[in-house]
Amino acid sequence: MSLTAGIVGLPNVGKSTLFNAITKKHILAANYPFATIEPNVGVVTVPDKRLDVLTELVHPAKTIATTFEFTDIAGLVKGASTGEGLGNKFLSHIREVDAIVEVVRCFEDGNITHVEGQIDPIRDIEIINVELILADLEVIDGRLNRLGKKAEMTKDKATILEVGLLKKVKENLEKNIPARALEYNEDELKLLKSFNLLTMKPIIYVSNVKENEITSENQYVKKVRDYASKEQAEVIVVCAKIEEELSELDEEDKILFLQDLGLNESGLDQLIRATYSLLGLATYFTEGKDEVRAWTFRKGMKAPECAGIIHTDFERGFIKAEVISYDDFAALKSEKAVREAGKLRLEGKDYVMQDGDICLFRFNV
Repeated sequence: MSLTAGIVGLPNVGKSTLFNAITKKHILAANYPFATIEPNVGVVTVPDKRLDVLTELVHPAKTIATTFEFTDIAGLVKGASTGEGLGNKFLSHIREVDAIVEVVRCFEDGNITHVEGQIDPIRDIEIINVELILADLEVIDGRLNRLGKKAEMTKDKATILEVGLLKKVKENLEKNIPARALEYNEDELKLLKSFNLLTMKPIIYVSNVKENEITSENQYVKKVRDYASKEQAEVIVVCAKIEEELSELDEEDKILFLQDLGLNESGLDQLIRATYSLLGLATYFTEGKDEVRAWTFRKGMKAPECAGIIHTDFERGFIKAEVISYDDFAALKSEKAVREAGKLRLEGKDYVMQDGDICLFRFNV
């Protein structure tokens, strides 16, 4: 399932350092604006302890985790919506992602310049958000202008719906309220999707802190949390420098390093899982001696659609799905024991897949 999150922020907030850690790639991370000019794309594995447990129980020839894509996008500056800096390029790249990971500088360091001169995370967030709002207003105004008098005189229900919706969104954008903060019915959501509005994209804020502040919240992080809570957005606290160091270690040394820091898991693992969830994604598993594998699906998908993720023939010829819940498999230790306990279920075409389902799809083409 090809979905991607775009890492955005002002220049020199730690985006590229974070991206290096996420993908274990070493793109240019320099102390000046626009070190990242073309978007860099990296694929990460989604951390899931359930996959480790299944591997231990089944002993397959190989284990394959599900993956997720991150894109590092050039730093934005004030005036991007009117072409400042790399404005138009930034906006075109961000339109192509499904979710926004906004990195916010929450640390003081005289050796790393700040494009606005001083540290103020809320100002930084609002600079980016205002530019996204201005870009969306341009799209909406353009559409309303094209509709022109037809919008005023028409009795066409579809046009009336579109005009009313766009005006509602515009009024709120002009109050600095992003489109994602409003409520919509199903028809409105379908219509808005065609405009690909930047402020409709779900968002996570990443507070980048110094090494000695990773286990305690400084004043800047608290301000970001307060701001994010107003739009029910999640905040992940990371130290990008530590995460980059962790990415160079093997698993055993990584665990020891995290323990020394007083952490149970890395900030990046939290971020990957949070972004995965933000997009409404979940995981089902297939298991056997050849392979234990995690598969990504959208919450709400039915069994035939999920079967089609493996192969289109599985969806086309879908008959039934043999389903075991992960909890039952983990408790009973084997597929045989699950069957004997009567915990294996046969589900049909209307079954809505659940996170953690372990499946065998029956099909006939």
